Amino acid sequence: MQQSPVDRHSLHEDAAEHRDPECDVEPLFVNRWSPYAMTGEPLPEEEIRPLFEAARWAPSAYNNQHWRFVYATREDEEWETFVDLLFEGNQAWATDAAVLGVIVSKTTFDHNGEPAPTHSFDTGAAWQNLALEGARRGLAVHGMAGFDYERAAKELDVPEVFAVEAMFAVGERASPETLPEDLREREQPSGRKPLEEIVHRGSFE
Repeated sequence: MQQSPVDRHSLHEDAAEHRDPECDVEPLFVNRWSPYAMTGEPLPEEEIRPLFEAARWAPSAYNNQHWRFVYATREDEEWETFVDLLFEGNQAWATDAAVLGVIVSKTTFDHNGEPAPTHSFDTGAAWQNLALEGARRGLAVHGMAGFDYERAAKELDVPEVFAVEAMFAVGERASPETLPEDLREREQPSGRKPLEEIVHRGSFE
């Protein structure tokens, strides 16, 4: 196999085993993945707030900053509300997180009330910032689509001008042995499609 341009010593062991970057990029991008296994230990507020601080600096159209994060920790009385939003498959592992959250985005611009075509795109950038900061800190950060979107909007009092985008879980990393058997073999960084498949110069074809 051709040696990756990224210094293999700068990659975490799990990333180096399963991923092979084609270009020289910041290792953090390659080291970030979405673990399932979490310890269930609480995270102090000083470990949680920097994740949202990283998200705060994402780019957005007209600097509208469409993203909003609604979350609960294991110590909050709202914790079970967030757990109950999850589909059964995600409940099997995400209940061991320290934080569960819902990401929503404002669908209109603040300055004129008109529809904002890139609200989801911009909010995705904020989520990526959060996930990268979590990876930098050695945390497990995992985004989820497997939950009840309508109930999330209703039970979390999300205004109609906001769209529910995703849920996420954050926690301290745990051994894969703590996972249900069907998830253990999936507890590894996934590969990526080659650049030639996702990048098209001049036209899509």
